[in-house]
Amino acid sequence: MSRRVVVSAYPLSPAFANWDPSVEDAVLRGLAQLDGVDALEVPWIDGIHPHDTDWFLANVPEIALAITPLPFVMRRIATPGYGIASPDEAGRAAALADLRRVAADVATIAERSAARTAVVELHTSPRAVADADALARSLEEISALDWSGARLVIEHCDAHVPGQTPEKGFLSLDGEIRAIRSSGADVGLWLNWGRSAIELRGADAVADQIAVAAGSGLLDGLVLSGASDRESPYSGPWIDAHHPFASIDPRAASLLTDERVHAAVLAAGATPWLGLKVSRHPDAVAADEVLRSAERHIEALAAAVSTSSGTQRSR
Repeated sequence: MSRRVVVSAYPLSPAFANWDPSVEDAVLRGLAQLDGVDALEVPWIDGIHPHDTDWFLANVPEIALAITPLPFVMRRIATPGYGIASPDEAGRAAALADLRRVAADVATIAERSAARTAVVELHTSPRAVADADALARSLEEISALDWSGARLVIEHCDAHVPGQTPEKGFLSLDGEIRAIRSSGADVGLWLNWGRSAIELRGADAVADQIAVAAGSGLLDGLVLSGASDRESPYSGPWIDAHHPFASIDPRAASLLTDERVHAAVLAAGATPWLGLKVSRHPDAVAADEVLRSAERHIEALAAAVSTSSGTQRSR
C-alpha cells in the first residue's frame, strides 16, 4: 500500500482493561513489526497511558503514533456543556485546557520515548448542542499551540440526529467542514467507517459521506472499523464497538463487508492515511491471537486498496 497505515492498538490489546505489561509489550511491538503498519493509535485518558506512563515511555516502539483523547472526552461529556464545539464558554474553556495538557504530553513523548506523534485527533463535543461557530473559535486557539510537529485532525463521530439514540451525538460533518474553513486553521478530517454507519443507520450510505469528506479537500484519513445492526458477542446494535470485518469474524455480524471496504477506500481517493480500528474477540486474551487478527485485516485492506487502484486506473 502506498498510503500510510495506522492500526489502533488499544481495542486489540487484552491488557487495555486488565493491565499486564508483558501482554501490552507483545501487542505493541508485534503490531509495530507487522508488514505495512506505519503508526499505532493510542488513547489519551487523562494522561499518556491509562495504567503506567513511565512504562509506556520506556517501552513504546520506535514508531509514529496517532493520539486519540476520545475515551477521555466521553467521560468528560458527563459535565454539561463540555467540548471544543460548545456554545457554553465555560465548557469550551475546560475542553481547551485539557487539550493543552494533551499538547504537553505529546512533547513528553517526543522527549522521553522512541516514538513520535504524527496525528492528534480532535472531537466535536458536546452531545446534541455542538456549534460550528464555537468550534471555529476553538480551532484557532488549538492550532496555535505547539503540537511538536503532529498533524491535527477532527475525527468525525456519529452526529446528533433528532429522534435517534446517539453513541456520540457530536457535530455534523458539514458543520465540522464549515468550522475548519471559517477558522483558517490547518486542520484535517479523519473518518471512521463504523461511526458513520452508526450515524446514518445504514452501511451503503457510508461511502457517500466519505466522498463528501474527500471532496472537501480536507480528508487526511479513513479508518476502517465495523458496526452492526444486531446483537453479537462484540456488542448490541449500533454500538461503537469497533467490529471486525465481516469476512474475518462472521460471529461479529459486522456490516463492514469486503465490498464495502473497497467502496470506502475508493470513495476516500488519495487520502494520505488509511487505518484499522478493530476489536479483539472477547475471548481472545493472548497477544498472538490479536496479532493474527490484525494481520488478516491488514491483508484484507491491502487487497481493497489494490482493487481500488485498478478501478481508478480503468476510469
